[in-house]
Parts: sequence; structure tokens; C-alpha cells
Amino acid sequence: MTPGHPTVALLGLPYDASSSFQRGPAEGPPLVRRELFTAAGNLFTESLLDLGADGVLLDAGDLPLARHRQSTPELREEIEGAVASLLADGLRPLSLGGDHSVTYPAVRAVAARHGRLAVLQVDAHPDLYDEFEGDRYSHACPFARIMDERLAERLVQVGVRTMTRHQREQADRFGVEVVTMRDWRPDLALAFDVPVYVSIDVDALDPGFAPGVSHREPGGLSPRDVIRLVQTLDCPAVVGADVVEFNPRNDVGAVTAGVCAKLVKELVARMVAG
Repeated sequence: MTPGHPTVALLGLPYDASSSFQRGPAEGPPLVRRELFTAAGNLFTESLLDLGADGVLLDAGDLPLARHRQSTPELREEIEGAVASLLADGLRPLSLGGDHSVTYPAVRAVAARHGRLAVLQVDAHPDLYDEFEGDRYSHACPFARIMDERLAERLVQVGVRTMTRHQREQADRFGVEVVTMRDWRPDLALAFDVPVYVSIDVDALDPGFAPGVSHREPGGLSPRDVIRLVQTLDCPAVVGADVVEFNPRNDVGAVTAGVCAKLVKELVARMVAG
């Protein structure tokens, strides 16, 4: 990359027609941006990286996904193509959802670019259904599709606290490493020997910290838990990421939007670091 060329691209994926319970996550990206660039704070991360400096962050805007009323090959191709275009320009994509179904085509693009890839999923749910309510591309299924296609050689899930027997069987079949909340400890350290894609579903957080989600599940992580996980992640590089499932319709006082913006800042810092 040339001097001053941004490292990370912020891309909005305002799509939620693959949600199984409520709509609303498609409205999330602009509200996260509002909190990220608010005059009430600043663009410095905890490591003192200035996100407003040259060579850090490019805002690539939102894809016009509102016309898609359901998950179709064309929708997935549009997302995959947009992410691939950013990668071709030497950028590391950080997507704002949208429901979790957008992760599958994003990971397809990153895997095609980098070859060997691992995925760290921070989530209350495994999202490993083979199909959900007749839809293999539901937001309950993206990691089944990722592992079906062997897009990731390793999938680590942190924060899980609602797993069905089917999803347990799926996790065992794919060799998924599941760190449930029963097994969570604050000093958990994760190490990978290949580049990593980080996917954060906001419902991984306890609803007391992030009420603005469609599927609230008590007993979750704190923002500090997730920030520490990102900051201490040991891997060659974080080459892509997303923050998904923020539902503004259920938020209270923009609390969840602010949490999402904080997570975005620390993800950018980790992506810039390598």
C-alpha cells in the first residue's frame, strides 16, 4: 500500500430479510456511524490510534440492499463482490450489519483472497443450523455454510449460551471450538497461526449492556470482555471483520449503537496492527 492509503474499509450491509424473528438490523449501519463520528467523543482508540488519520479508515458507504426482500444468489453475489473489490484495492473490510446472514458471502470473499483462514465468532448463538424454517441462508445458518464450503480451517465461537442438540451435532461434525458462557473466563487467550476473520454478533453481549438486538439472551459478555478478546487476539493478521445484528428498534437511548461504535474502533485498531 502507498503512504496514506487506508488500511480498513467500513462497509454497511443494510440487509435483514433473512432474520427469523424481527426486522430492524438493516437500519443499523448509519446509526453506528453516527456514534462513531459523534462530536461527543473522538476517533482515538485505546491504543491511541487516530481513526481520522491518513492510512487508517475509509468509509465505503452502504450497499443498496433494500431492494432484496429475501436471500438470493444475486444478493450474496453483490455482498461478496463488494467485499472482494475492497480486498483487491488493498483494504481490509469491516462490515456493519445487517443480520448475520451477511457474514457468509463476506467470508467467501476474504477466503478467496487469503486462502488459509480462521474465523472467530463472538455470539450468543452458534448459527450452525443446516437450515432454519426452510432457509439454508437464514441468519441462523451462516457458519454451517462457511464450514460446508471449508472456507475456514478453524472456527472458534465465544459467548454461546443457547445451543440446540442439532447445533451441537453440527459443531461436533465440523470440529467447531465452542467456548460457552458456562466455560467463559475473563483471561481467555486465543491464538491462531493463520489470518483471522472476526464476526461479532452484538447479542453476544448481555442485554444489560446491549439491549438493541432482536434475540436477547441474558447471561452474556460485557463490552470490556469483547474488547479484551479483540485486543489480545494472537494471530498473523485480522484480515476482515463484521459487527452484526444491532437492531435499533429495540435500542434504549442509543446505548447499543454506542457499544457497536466502540467495538468498531477497537476492531480497526487490531486490523491496522496486523
